[in-house]
Amino acid sequence: MKILIEMRPAFDGHAGIPQETRLLFKGLASTPGVQVLGLLQSSNLVAEPGLPLDAQGLICQGIEKGQEADRLSQVVVSLQQGAASHRLEHLRKKLLRWTGPPAAALGAVFGRHTPLTGFLGASYKDWLWRGLFAKTLAPSDADLVTRQEFRVLRWPWSMANAVGVGTGALGRALYPRLDTRGIDVMIAETPYPGRVRQGTRLVVRYHDAIPLLMPHTIKDRGYHRTMHYLTLRRNAADGAWFVCVSESTRQDLLTVLPQVAERSLTIPNMIADEYFLEDSPAARVAEVIWSRKQRQAPHGGGLDVRSDESVDGKLPYLLMVSTVEPRKNHQALIEAWELLRSGGYPGLNLVCVGGLGWDHQGILQRLTPWLGRGGVHLLQDVPSADLRLLYRHAAVTVCPSFGEGFDFSGVEAMASGGVVAASDLRVHREVFGDASEYFDPYAPVQMAAVLAGLLAPQAATRREHLRANGARVSALYRPACVLPQWQSFLQRLVSSAHSGT
Repeated sequence: MKILIEMRPAFDGHAGIPQETRLLFKGLASTPGVQVLGLLQSSNLVAEPGLPLDAQGLICQGIEKGQEADRLSQVVVSLQQGAASHRLEHLRKKLLRWTGPPAAALGAVFGRHTPLTGFLGASYKDWLWRGLFAKTLAPSDADLVTRQEFRVLRWPWSMANAVGVGTGALGRALYPRLDTRGIDVMIAETPYPGRVRQGTRLVVRYHDAIPLLMPHTIKDRGYHRTMHYLTLRRNAADGAWFVCVSESTRQDLLTVLPQVAERSLTIPNMIADEYFLEDSPAARVAEVIWSRKQRQAPHGGGLDVRSDESVDGKLPYLLMVSTVEPRKNHQALIEAWELLRSGGYPGLNLVCVGGLGWDHQGILQRLTPWLGRGGVHLLQDVPSADLRLLYRHAAVTVCPSFGEGFDFSGVEAMASGGVVAASDLRVHREVFGDASEYFDPYAPVQMAAVLAGLLAPQAATRREHLRANGARVSALYRPACVLPQWQSFLQRLVSSAHSGT
């Protein structure tokens, strides 16, 4: 079985979809009878072509070593996000971006296939490991994931989406047809702006329907909503399967595309093995907070933790791990935290981990006075070992979002021995079960009351009960439990394709 996995999300970010991409690639690469290929495609850069493929979709043999190295090194340079380019090279890439959309549209009209080219992972282990995998996987996984073959798609993901949105406005959304000869299954991490060759099954990893059901909460609302819907419809019309991260997400999908009920199923996200219960020193929390501050935020991400803020060597704090954007509901958590500070917990800190997302200015404005006074800390780029420590020693990890497809942070906190409280969403009830306390995300007073119930000294038994439940629930999302579901599904899918059903 030969499987092509879209690796674009893995170029960015620690958690969420990038983490899921890395874990799935590693898991399938270690599965007997499965050959995994990684699709190298940039979100916004034109990639140089790699090594030519033969009629069976295999890398051509007999290429001179010097020529091979020259081509592959050009691929590496072209995929460097944000790398400075020579002026002539910059102009050349701009020209390719201008000519690419018309060429892709014409190719789609006339049924031409956009070629993929080859990339040998073992030759560029350092670039692949540090650029794609190191933020999630253990160093012992490096040889496994980097010795796999990869395929290069020149045209950026954003350009393919732009072609679809532009042609969709004219009446028919067109997308490039990828030359996936020799590949049994292609797994895309979101609705994909492209089509596969006959003989290849497309599988869309569906994370959430928020662009369609909560379009007011996303960036570039009109464009993003249209982009999502058009690619979703195209994938469905082409016979794609949709593997949803939760049953709640699957039900949301079916409200938009009821016709894919028989081609959709639920396989939950996996959490990394880096999240586990350890006997870590609570005194290190202040050091992690200091070293991972968002220095570009007001007041450098907050004042340093003072030595007199700790109680019995532990800093009392609430933890939220999420991109800073309106849908995540930082505002209500801030209000609830303020109520707790003035209602019996004056030394309680608030630690927020996550990059600055779209429309974050209002949240930062709300936090700025506290960042200057002390008590609030904004962190970013926190590696899993440090995040595991923060989860373990937080008084409560709070998941207050208005909408989610899964929500990694709650499960990671449970796996690390933390206590969780979450907004009362259908998906949180499904994923977290009895390992969380719940509150109305629109009611900061109720949120504060629920959190106070967990912070109280007499709540020690309840906290330990939640920890025990969390250990059981989080085990359901370990690769050892989730990966067999993928293996079984893919085997059935390929077998049905070979039998013609």
